[in-house]
Amino acid sequence: MTDKQDTTVVLTDIEIAQAATLKPVLQLAQDRLGIPTEALEPYGHYKAKIDLGWLNQQTGPNGKLVLVTAISPTPAGEGKTTTVVGLGDALNRIGKRTVIALREPSLGPVFGMKGGAAGGGYAQVVPMEDINLHFTGDFNAIALAHNLLAALIDNHIHHGNALRFDLRRIVWRRVIDMNDRALRSTVISLGGAGNGFPREDGFDIVVASEVMAIFCLATSRSDLKQRLAKIIVGYTRDLTPIHASDLQAQGAMAALLKHAIKPNLVQTLENNPAIIHGGPFANIAHGCNSVTATQAALKLGDYVVTEAGFGADLGAEKFIDIKCRKSGLRPDVAVIVATLRALKYHGGVDLKDLGAPNLIAVEKGLPNLERHVENIRQRYGLPCVVALNHFTADTEPELAVLRRHMDRQGVTVVVARHWAEGSAGAEELAHAVVRLAESGTASMRYVYQDEDSLWNKMKAIATRIYGASDISADSAVRSKIAKLQQDGYGHYPVCVAKTQYSFSTDPKLRGAPSGHMVNIREVRLAAGAEFVVMICGDIMTMPGLPKEPASARIDIDDEGRISGLF
Repeated sequence: MTDKQDTTVVLTDIEIAQAATLKPVLQLAQDRLGIPTEALEPYGHYKAKIDLGWLNQQTGPNGKLVLVTAISPTPAGEGKTTTVVGLGDALNRIGKRTVIALREPSLGPVFGMKGGAAGGGYAQVVPMEDINLHFTGDFNAIALAHNLLAALIDNHIHHGNALRFDLRRIVWRRVIDMNDRALRSTVISLGGAGNGFPREDGFDIVVASEVMAIFCLATSRSDLKQRLAKIIVGYTRDLTPIHASDLQAQGAMAALLKHAIKPNLVQTLENNPAIIHGGPFANIAHGCNSVTATQAALKLGDYVVTEAGFGADLGAEKFIDIKCRKSGLRPDVAVIVATLRALKYHGGVDLKDLGAPNLIAVEKGLPNLERHVENIRQRYGLPCVVALNHFTADTEPELAVLRRHMDRQGVTVVVARHWAEGSAGAEELAHAVVRLAESGTASMRYVYQDEDSLWNKMKAIATRIYGASDISADSAVRSKIAKLQQDGYGHYPVCVAKTQYSFSTDPKLRGAPSGHMVNIREVRLAAGAEFVVMICGDIMTMPGLPKEPASARIDIDDEGRISGLF
């Protein structure tokens, strides 16, 4: 007689999502959020946009805001979005009316390294395939608005160049929502006089577009249009800026965004409401969902769980210093997502060996988490809890090392099993979040002040958040920063573009490096978004695909059933 074979079937994320029973979105909106049918614009049965006019009429008190961030990410993935969904479901489970506010996935990572980006396991937002593939067309609308402006520039030059564009100083690149390294640097207008004047150009990914940043920071259609008008697209020979408004572009651009600006309502696997809207990357942009979506969720729920991209040195810093500064939002508590395998990675373990127990590596990797905790509490002024996203290879001795270190800092560690168990696996985390949120101990503060110079703002981020000794830049970059300061942009916040994998600008420098130099390679003014982008290290605003892209696993059958998204 043989031993009984284990017949447990492990479903993929997409198989779990496809097996879910979804509520019609109109019913979900009415029953859970009190949104009337006339205030919704359905996109099929399970997606809808919420009318801005109706949202503006909601005057009740705001709910409590929970910011989910993480330690420095690793190639293994930490599950931040999954934790947002699991925590949101768990808060609803314990009786707190909760709305989740997430970013929309970009097709770049979907077809590149990550695959799907709607959570995972039994903590997902659905319909998962739609959310990952085009969704309600918001990113397409943003790309069209951006590229319309690019077309208007070249058309204006072709027809006489009355605004006196210096072809060497056109700063408005084109965008596409795809990882395509071949488009980073291009030459356009070849083929003769009828095609315009040949010049160097290039593409960024849509999430790096200033239109995306404006879209996410705008608070109304009028604010959107005013911000679009202020975009600087180029300069004359005497360095006079040329704006989108000089091309009379803002009206048409805003018209393309007419429907996109409305927040999108979907649901979790447990039929709890989720608003998904906007989605810049935190390594090359500000990394948060739209202000409109977060404010809408705060009006509709007693608790709102939102995320900021990548680690707390990037997404959370920009959430505080850009999004909160511009909107008046104030988080009540932060959740820092960590995994034991990520700690081992930061402790020097190779990716292929992360599943093996290794107490020494956990110990060595803890300084990364400890610095993020210190930044959240001491720099941003928020109480926090560490959510350990559980994996089956985790061991109790490794967990004990983590708890012992966090206990010394007075920070609670909660093991969360939402990936495997849904809301039931995150109940303890939900209770911990409620205790901190209702303690009233949050005293949010910025890393720098408005009146600080642009150089000193960048230095404050590098030294206070990244642990660097100083910042550097060549003479051309220093001159550009000084010129921006002189031209009246010194009060703008700074948006740092750098690798997400390290506190430094070297993605291979794991853990919590200190005393390093942060070099500013390039500076870009986002006058409509009202921040200054400081590009540091070798970070690209147009990523490339890996050797084995995730697109190779994605397929569709004759019935239209998609597979391989994750």
